[in-house]
Amino acid sequence: MADFKLTYSTMFNPPEELHAGFDKAVEALKKNMGKEHDMFINGKDVKADEKFDDHSPVNTDWLLAKMQKGNASHANQALAAARNAAHGWSRTPWQKRVELLRKAASLIEERIFELGAAMALEVGKNRMESLGDVQETADLIYYSCFQMEKNNGYIVEMGKDPLVGFDSRNVSILRPYGVWLIVSPFNFPFALTGGPMGAALVAGNTVVVKPASDTAWIVRLLIDCFRDAGLADGVVNFVTGPGATLGQALVDSPEVDGVTFTGSFDVGMKMYQDFAKGKFVRPVILELGGKNPAIVSKNADLERATIGIIRSAFGLQGQKCSAASRVIVDESVYDDLIARLKEAASKLELGDPTERNTYNGPVINKSSYNDFKNFCEEINQAGGKFLVGGNVKTGGMFDKGFYCENTFVTDLPFEHRLWQQEMFLPITTIGKVKSMDEAMTIANSVNYGLTGGFYGSADETDWFFDNIQAGVTYANRPQGATTGAWPGFQPFGGWKGSGSSGKNAGGHYYLPIYMHEQIRTLVK
Repeated sequence: MADFKLTYSTMFNPPEELHAGFDKAVEALKKNMGKEHDMFINGKDVKADEKFDDHSPVNTDWLLAKMQKGNASHANQALAAARNAAHGWSRTPWQKRVELLRKAASLIEERIFELGAAMALEVGKNRMESLGDVQETADLIYYSCFQMEKNNGYIVEMGKDPLVGFDSRNVSILRPYGVWLIVSPFNFPFALTGGPMGAALVAGNTVVVKPASDTAWIVRLLIDCFRDAGLADGVVNFVTGPGATLGQALVDSPEVDGVTFTGSFDVGMKMYQDFAKGKFVRPVILELGGKNPAIVSKNADLERATIGIIRSAFGLQGQKCSAASRVIVDESVYDDLIARLKEAASKLELGDPTERNTYNGPVINKSSYNDFKNFCEEINQAGGKFLVGGNVKTGGMFDKGFYCENTFVTDLPFEHRLWQQEMFLPITTIGKVKSMDEAMTIANSVNYGLTGGFYGSADETDWFFDNIQAGVTYANRPQGATTGAWPGFQPFGGWKGSGSSGKNAGGHYYLPIYMHEQIRTLVK
């Protein structure tokens, strides 16, 4: 694969050897499922008295792993270990931290097929989405290392005070906060764990990682890459267990100096409010979902629009915070576009995500499966029509997992709440408008502002970029109307209710969020 660079934009035409490597890894992994995996605290594997079983959403008969059901005491142990290691790690030369983090990233790349196979089995992502998540993680870590090097450790000589008879030197230095908590979601369990880890660690913080319980196994495999890179004991700590007990203990602890959370708006806002109850203000980096619009003008290339919307609406079964969950179309091309979307959606194969031809796997768990059924019933009651989908799949293998049809909805009034609420499922609403100004008003009418897409003329794209309220914006992109950001190319982050920092991960301004500034003045 020497000439192939895997990104979300290039993943649609991979070399044959990538498929061969993935198939071999799936076969090997299925022979070794069901083992017990521990938490990782202060460089040691740690067990809890209670365990929980991690089953695959592909086939719930498959026991992937037995994980530890940690509690508040494990949270405190992990934080104590991170605090104890913080002094030494923060004073490790930044060049050495970069070296160790690059080694961790290279291990991720070396293990990409094993990790991708585990991702497909645990998350339900198809093979290319799974491999993309793993590669993106390595690239996020590399990018943080690159930024640290590019900025020479964020040590900057400032101006000299004009003092007669004295030499006054001023230096600005960005220093780590100390102990950083990372709470990551199920949908990108590698990139949205490993990316923040790379930034926090290269900046000189120690970390405590708490993954979503649905994807605890794959995150433990990520932690192994950092462990095997040779980071000192206590620099990286990993705990698993319920959010209501272990997770809340982490958030409530005064030992946490900063936190990165990716997940729902409601949970993130509660965390933000809980964190604010401490003795002083601490940094909180939140990425809280989206309700992302794809606007299609009368001047759009409808073939590009169709491909881009399909990929962004139904990639990972719509379980992306960047998913194209709203399509807003000029009425003059509406009928043509929905006919194209219907035909394209009908060709997507639903099934076992480890199979080569599968585009869509299952949703993550029974709760999401039931949410899908409830949303579809609500849409039906409100007069919405299903262009495609609207049902769960049953019979044969489908009875073993959580399979939902890709669903396009038309004729649902713009006033309906599901035009505003993030469903996090393969459900996308489509509506028509009389003008682009009306489309933009609807696009910006939600609390979120993560991503946005547009299809139209060159002059219209300038108007779109100037007016859309979103942190990641795309125009005329067949690779994905609203999805597919990659570190160093499209930094990822949101406005309004979609993000708290105003800076996008994988970009120029992200790494400094994990540090605070100290000015050093020395007068001789």
